[in-house]
Amino acid sequence: MINKNTALLGLGMASVLGIRKLIHRKSEEKYIFLRKVVFITGASRGLGFVLAKQLAIQNARLVICARNEEELARAKTELQDEYAAEVLAIPCDITDEFQVQAAIDQIIEHFGRIDVLINNAGDIVVSPLKNNSLEDFEKMMQLYFYGPLYTMKTAIPFMQQQGEGRIINICSIGGKISVPHLLPYCAGKFALSGLSEGMCAELKKENIHVTTIYPGLMRTGSPRNVEVKGKHELEYRWFKLGDSIPGISVNAERAAAEILRACRRKAITHTISLPAKLAIAIHGIAPGIVIKTNELVNRLLPDAAEKSKGVRGYETSYEKKGSWLTKLTDRAAERNYNVLPGTR
Repeated sequence: MINKNTALLGLGMASVLGIRKLIHRKSEEKYIFLRKVVFITGASRGLGFVLAKQLAIQNARLVICARNEEELARAKTELQDEYAAEVLAIPCDITDEFQVQAAIDQIIEHFGRIDVLINNAGDIVVSPLKNNSLEDFEKMMQLYFYGPLYTMKTAIPFMQQQGEGRIINICSIGGKISVPHLLPYCAGKFALSGLSEGMCAELKKENIHVTTIYPGLMRTGSPRNVEVKGKHELEYRWFKLGDSIPGISVNAERAAAEILRACRRKAITHTISLPAKLAIAIHGIAPGIVIKTNELVNRLLPDAAEKSKGVRGYETSYEKKGSWLTKLTDRAAERNYNVLPGTR
């Protein structure tokens, strides 16, 4: 039987949660993206492109960047033709500090300000540790730590001059829980998590709000562009199947909408999907259980190959043959421009 104190405690917690939800809703209603200058890295395909489309609907002024000029031009054309968006497209490799500086300078010259920075650009190496090279780790650190560091360090002075700004760093559940066969990726995301959460604490007093996003699996269509090493077919199969399971993975449109809501309410962090929230919560309480579970998972994953160079998912036989089990991911690839070779 529930005693009076327990009932009062439950009522109090419900009231606090209700008030918090109301505050978040009011905060979201207050901030709109209309005419805001939003810079999205890795926006020619996948989640970045979905974010750009949703921001175009909200009449934001968009700056999109990616390394591939052809894919960037195609994304710009659709955003302009389908959504009548105001778009500045800048070819840029965010791992190059000088290219980042030039891109930010171009944004300021064109728009005169930068209101929101979304660090989204990404790539993944899927491989057992034995087949990982030091270059794999260095590449992921460049992409997930130094790339966002360059964009933030360059954009922040302009936000300080404006008196406000918002930064969204797309991290991953891999930045909270290290997953077997994704070690370089997870190492890079852990570094981004530390950088992003620390930036949040340091910049709040200057009215610059940094939000760290921790998505679980998302159906952006990106698996066909990941780099796989080891036993290519087996590695790619488990990765793509995991990305396609409804209930475990969420579609990119829902993820993008949650990210933009988190930005509007100045969330410190936001985790996407119930499985990701549960996994992070369990890891926080009992990390040993999660690590032991990952040990068991690792036993089920493919063994390393003696020699293995990296190939992209679209080069594997599994991708070329196709499977009804991965239809949701394949449809997402078609919607989000992940159907052509290349990386974001």
